Amino acid sequence: MRILEEAAEEATEAAAWYESEKPGLGKDFSDAVDTALDLIEENILPLLPMSAEAGALGAKRIILKRFPYDIVCLIRPNEAVVIAIAHHSRTPGYWSERIEKT
Repeated sequence: MRILEEAAEEATEAAAWYESEKPGLGKDFSDAVDTALDLIEENILPLLPMSAEAGALGAKRIILKRFPYDIVCLIRPNEAVVIAIAHHSRTPGYWSERIEKT
């Protein structure tokens, strides 16, 4: 599995924000992201296809249960590439230019 730098930064910033809201919540968020990444890496759950243009580009996602975030990735023959840790309120597909980096 490969995680783009922008996606890693999104996760770090979100964890810091949650931690500032309530001590311990940032760790809970990080744990939820880590669990989802493990599921993706081990191919345990089928990923949900994205709609519209993002889906046409091959993007798929896993939705975090406790937090309003998707982990958006592309599944390549030899690796999964995480391109965004996207909050549900962000503009859909804001990360689409990152696909070129994969």
